[in-house]
Amino acid sequence: MKATIIKCITSVLALFISVITFAQQDFQGQAFYQSKTSVNMDNFGGREMSEDRKKQMAERMKSMFEKTYILTFNKTESIYKEEEKLATPGQGGGFRMMMGSFSGGKQYKNVKDQKLLQEQEFFGKQFLIKDSLPKLNWKMESETKQIGKYMCFKATAIKKVDEIDFNSMRRRNRNNEEEAKAKDSTATNNIMDEIEVPKEIIVTAWYTPQIPISQGPGEYWGLPGLILEVSADRTTILCSKIVMNPSEKDEIKAPTKGKEVTKQEYNKIIKKKMEEMSEMFRGRRGRGGNFMRH
Repeated sequence: MKATIIKCITSVLALFISVITFAQQDFQGQAFYQSKTSVNMDNFGGREMSEDRKKQMAERMKSMFEKTYILTFNKTESIYKEEEKLATPGQGGGFRMMMGSFSGGKQYKNVKDQKLLQEQEFFGKQFLIKDSLPKLNWKMESETKQIGKYMCFKATAIKKVDEIDFNSMRRRNRNNEEEAKAKDSTATNNIMDEIEVPKEIIVTAWYTPQIPISQGPGEYWGLPGLILEVSADRTTILCSKIVMNPSEKDEIKAPTKGKEVTKQEYNKIIKKKMEEMSEMFRGRRGRGGNFMRH
């Protein structure tokens, strides 16, 4: 009984402190997130890739899909960007270089104006993707859990997947061996022919009302509290640290660098480039080259 009373008093005190903190006009916070995406290597390489090669590829892809991000936020705006790290010498090879050509920059969200801006570098060209904030129809669940010192509540939603979502891409599943053989006999080596993306995925988020802002990592937002954890398909994003009102505040400013395009226009540019890469890949294989070579 005594423990329950202490827990209730602690929760009320935390909420009281949160109200005072967020009443400040110039408050700012920073949330640090770890993002991980699992990859099933059985979907890559097919019969031509050895098990040792699959293991090597798995290690490379693991390092590429494990990243740290920083979300800097105030009441209505946020900047989400990858924490800069030095590349490990000798790691990567052609595949990493290829994926590095799709590097994303700062992402700006304004929940008041329903605006999203994303800096994106693509094969040496700078783009500024400008769109409205994507909306999810969140369903509030009854489950709760503790993340660090924050009490979090569960919410779920069905999300339509972007056709150029690298975290959800996978090798197209062949229903039977005959179909696989038929495909091999008419293969075009077109990357897009071998890749599929699910049309919809279930998103599970955990948010805390102790930080009453409608923000979260990446494109996620729209809940009555900061989102501290997201699970979407094979990707998990988890908050590891929160700093409220840091001594040195970062400017939260909408990016302006790059050619302005919509998300749909940008996707068309990527698809066209991937088709060109497929042709290059086919040419290299025909000459006995290896696209994944160091």
